[in-house]
Amino acid sequence: MRELICITCPKGCYLKVDEENDYKVTGNGCPRGAIYGKKECTHPTRVVTSTVKIVGAEIERLSVKTNGDIPKEKIFDVMKELNHVVVKAPVQREDVIVSDICGTGVDLVATKDL
Repeated sequence: MRELICITCPKGCYLKVDEENDYKVTGNGCPRGAIYGKKECTHPTRVVTSTVKIVGAEIERLSVKTNGDIPKEKIFDVMKELNHVVVKAPVQREDVIVSDICGTGVDLVATKDL
C-alpha cells in the first residue's frame, strides 16, 4: 500500500494506492485523484520549470517550462540540456525554445515576453 497526497487540486486528498490490487485508489475526493494516484505509481511525470540564458534582453535569464508532463526519470536529462540553451531576444510567451526536449515529445516554451 502506497500513500500519496493528491496534487491535482487544492484539496490535497490523502490517497492510498493498493499496488497489489490493480492500483486501486482510495481516499480521493474526485475522479481526478484516482487517475493521479494510479499514474503516480505506474508512470510518474512532472512539468519542468526553469530558466535559460537569453541575450539581447534587459535580464539575463528567461523563464521556461515544459508544455506537458515528462517522465520523472528524464528530469535530470532535461536540466542538463537547459544548461546549454541560449536564446536570442525578442521572445514571446509560449514560443517554443526547444522542440521535443530530450526525445520526450514535449516542447520547452517561454513563460513570458522578453
